[in-house]
Amino acid sequence: MSGKHRHFDLLKDPDIRRWYNNIREGSQITADTSIRRLGLFCEFLKKSPGDLLDLSDKERNDLLVDFVSAFRNHDGKEKSGSYIQALLKPVRSWYAFNGISVTRKVKIKGTNTRPSLKNERVPTQDELKNIFLAGDSRERLACAIMAFSGVRPQVLGNYTGSDGLRVSDIPDMEIKEGTVSFTKMPVRLVVRSELSKKDNEYFSFIGEEGSRYLKLYLEERIKDGEQITAVSPIITPSKKAIRETAPFITTTNIGDLIRNTIRRSGLIQRPYVLRKYFDTQLLQAESKTGLKRDYRVFWMGHTGDMEHEYTLNHGILPEDVIEDMRSQYAKAVRFLETEEHGIKEEDVAKITSNTMRETAIMILETAYGMKLSDREKEELMGLEINELQERLKELLGIRRRRSLTMATNTKQYLKGTWKPI
Repeated sequence: MSGKHRHFDLLKDPDIRRWYNNIREGSQITADTSIRRLGLFCEFLKKSPGDLLDLSDKERNDLLVDFVSAFRNHDGKEKSGSYIQALLKPVRSWYAFNGISVTRKVKIKGTNTRPSLKNERVPTQDELKNIFLAGDSRERLACAIMAFSGVRPQVLGNYTGSDGLRVSDIPDMEIKEGTVSFTKMPVRLVVRSELSKKDNEYFSFIGEEGSRYLKLYLEERIKDGEQITAVSPIITPSKKAIRETAPFITTTNIGDLIRNTIRRSGLIQRPYVLRKYFDTQLLQAESKTGLKRDYRVFWMGHTGDMEHEYTLNHGILPEDVIEDMRSQYAKAVRFLETEEHGIKEEDVAKITSNTMRETAIMILETAYGMKLSDREKEELMGLEINELQERLKELLGIRRRRSLTMATNTKQYLKGTWKPI
């Protein structure tokens, strides 16, 4: 709890404090947001939270309906329906906590629209590269983790600044003698349940470009004299003196540093647009590389089939599933990164073509009983697909002619008319 907002004075009331503490058991952020919004609601109506409880059922329902109309154009600026709905939510929560039900359905126009996001555009890969160029090593890494792994800002640093992504959350990374290295690529990034919005542990990946930014930033800190261990944060406050007493960074500060980097690149989007970038780019990868939708959903921390299996297995997926995820991310990474890494489209086509060649050779040898020499197999593997098709027709033609000749000779032999050449 920050305690800086004027409406936190409401917590002096023991009933309000009890309601607040109950919400905080679920989420500190939700509790702080609720107390501020309840305060704003009461301030606008010039009432206290206690006054709201003293109203009759009709007065209570009328109050909520009248608030929507009166607040809509408060201060001469039209408020969005989603914002008005957000202000009513903690009021309903306050009533419910005190055993009071609000029976009337309050209609609010525009609850599903967010005007501030209406024209927000996801950056292109070139624009993302400019964002990276506009930041220092710390800012660049924070932007890269969001854009390449799809995590929320709170993963890098939580609301209170008491936790965040740690070195131990990247199991494919090793730090020895001041040097950062990676045992596998793409690198797996685990989001612990403590950092997850929905309290579900999951993981994502980060490729060569993002891993290089990670290596650069951590090695800079090591050269600066910092002792980095398994529990050390990945993103820290910029000032060394602050890091000694407060090693983690808050979600608000993570948002600020990413926002400032985006602004310096010439764009005006919110920090959260980098997570949208991850989602949008992988949507393209689904259609062009065959990336499984369940994988993308899982990497973003959403609930789905993969998350359900992960939870049921206590955070343990079969190694072959993890490696299949890693392989599919590697194919899709070219849609995310701003540099030439990962498996290109022509590489995927080449792999597919080689598979077709291998299958054709197998069919010739098994279905048609043709024993090919190593030289013949090498010749077939080196042909272009159209040339391969023509060569297969020739081989099958030869096979049919041989079969026909053998059948004719056999018939003549049985009749006693066959003569060897």
